[in-house]
Amino acid sequence: MARVLAATGRDQCDWTAEYRLFSRSPWQSRALSLPIIQRSLPFAGPENEPIVLAGDFTHLLKSGKQIPQRHCMRDPLSPPFHVNLVYGLRFFQVTVLCPFRDRQKPLAARSVPLRFEASPVVAKPGKRATAQQWAEYKSNRKKRLSSVAARQVLQEVREDFDQAGASARSLLVTLDGSFCNQIFFKDALPRMELLCRCRKDAVLCLPQAPDPKRKGPKRFYDPRTFSPESVRLDQSIPYQSGWFFHGGQFHEIRYKELPLVLWRKGAGRRPLRLIVIAPTGYRLHQKGPLLYRQPAFLLCTDLKSPTKFLIASYLERWQIEINHREEKSTLGLGQAQVRHPLSVPRQPALVVAVYAMLLLAALRAYGPERTGDYLPPPKWGRPGQRPSCLDLIRLLRKQCLENPELIEGFKIQASASDLVLKAAA
Repeated sequence: MARVLAATGRDQCDWTAEYRLFSRSPWQSRALSLPIIQRSLPFAGPENEPIVLAGDFTHLLKSGKQIPQRHCMRDPLSPPFHVNLVYGLRFFQVTVLCPFRDRQKPLAARSVPLRFEASPVVAKPGKRATAQQWAEYKSNRKKRLSSVAARQVLQEVREDFDQAGASARSLLVTLDGSFCNQIFFKDALPRMELLCRCRKDAVLCLPQAPDPKRKGPKRFYDPRTFSPESVRLDQSIPYQSGWFFHGGQFHEIRYKELPLVLWRKGAGRRPLRLIVIAPTGYRLHQKGPLLYRQPAFLLCTDLKSPTKFLIASYLERWQIEINHREEKSTLGLGQAQVRHPLSVPRQPALVVAVYAMLLLAALRAYGPERTGDYLPPPKWGRPGQRPSCLDLIRLLRKQCLENPELIEGFKIQASASDLVLKAAA
């Protein structure tokens, strides 16, 4: 906030109104997503395909003891052989994936954030807690309050798409393994399908085949169970192969599927679809040994879409991780020091909304590729196929200096020297 005020020439006047925007102004973060959804519909894929969304949890590091909802959690960047703990806030982010597969020169999908909402965390009782407090804590943990809040956000996103004029198109939400639970799979979301990564030891079964000789009530579940890992090792189910664009080039990926399975504990009687992706070989360098990644197991509620479309959609889910990196490292998400209960969730939501509008403005003005309109990269740099967030910011600064009449309505008084001198304010 301080750098923004200094760069716009407001560091020598009263800045109270800017800070009270988050703590006193009566606005909701959900209202920021509606214009973003409306502008992103032209880039959300063909009309005959579902709109693909991506969702994931992310953490903002916070050390202040007076910050609401701050808690101790596992550091996701800690090595697998030693778990580290950090203090911070947890948020749930939803993005829309804009694919560019039908072009002559395929590009990776662009992920545009839609919502960035605080995720509730159950506070662990202290050493002096009573037995009743511990019982309430264990009961709330079983309720999975973070998953319940994330499901509510997805329902609101569906309503916002309907309001934006996309009520005829279904939504396919790609999620990580932490969302593969009964909160999401037990009851169907209206006109929304889920595609989640599941555990390799999940207990699955098939529907019970009709038996005319059996008397009494009919069985719904087949008593014989299996796991996704056993399906991968089953030689009687053949692998299929396809070419998928990921990481800037096409890769051949082998996969197998069961078109109809049941997850009794997680989804009840809701039919699901199991997709098993074989480990993919890769080399760290051109002459290195052939290494293999871990296999992937996907559970999907969409029984109609082609399997290749589902696999391609899940591969494009990686773009939400790029959003997390650019929001934190480039835009400084989480660096604002606010402690008001309303400011803590609102300030990050506004930063993410501005980031989404910047991405959409670039897509509408210059397309998904890196064109000659952007500033050239350093001589030692290798330009990418599409512009980065830093490229968009540099171009925005250049256009603000070259066209001062366009920003007169925002009362921004900044010259090139001011931007340089006050960049580290």
